[in-house]
Amino acid sequence: MAAEIPSRKVIIHGAGGAIGGAVAEEFARRGAELFLAGHRLDSVNTTVDRIRGLGGGPVHAAEVDASDPAAVDAHADAVVDAAGRIDAVLNAAGLPAVQGVPLLDMPVDDVVAPAAGWLRTQFITSRAAAAHMVRRGSGTVLLLSASPARVSIAGVGGFAAACAAVEALTRTLAAELGPSGVRVVCLRPQRILETIGSTPDLPMALEEFTRFLESLTTTGTLPTLGEVAKAAVFLAEGGAGSMNGAVLNLTSGMSVD
Repeated sequence: MAAEIPSRKVIIHGAGGAIGGAVAEEFARRGAELFLAGHRLDSVNTTVDRIRGLGGGPVHAAEVDASDPAAVDAHADAVVDAAGRIDAVLNAAGLPAVQGVPLLDMPVDDVVAPAAGWLRTQFITSRAAAAHMVRRGSGTVLLLSASPARVSIAGVGGFAAACAAVEALTRTLAAELGPSGVRVVCLRPQRILETIGSTPDLPMALEEFTRFLESLTTTGTLPTLGEVAKAAVFLAEGGAGSMNGAVLNLTSGMSVD
């Protein structure tokens, strides 16, 4: 009889959001034990309820502020105490950013805040999990970026700088953690189809805005939550074992420099 493959122990921050929830569901389908965290416990519990309906592995919820180092460290410690290890971590926590306003018309703080905020939370959650992974000699840290990191798009405010900062963090962490057996990779999707309607104050009608975003790609389509979730699981499950410090381009063929 073949040996049973132990379930992966996965932390997802921002698990109450669209991307975090979709990735959690995909890991659940693969039998992972999930430790879901978010700033609002009620939204995390909504994801937990959906996952339990799938009949996958165990799932746990916690209220954790991803910008609070002490809270994130304590959560990672608790996961290791309960599960013995952390195999993968993803931070899909939301990022408030002012968009649709020309940079020359924006206050300095509105431009700088997204980069500072997203870099802070991505680093805090990555560091907390990676500290345990390094001691064990294995694990995958997943970071999240978006297409403006490498594509010239007007009206995105400080969001582009925030995405670029996360991708730079990915490379530096990978260089430092790789010798210890810990991989660091980043997902870079174009705007995800199912999330467009949740954007307040779109610059144009929803249908027109969707067509505009699709026109920026070479396929004429936008990535779906399911596609991004499957990519995240692929990166963490060993199929991408030779990828470290890399950014997985999920932009449906957008041209990047």
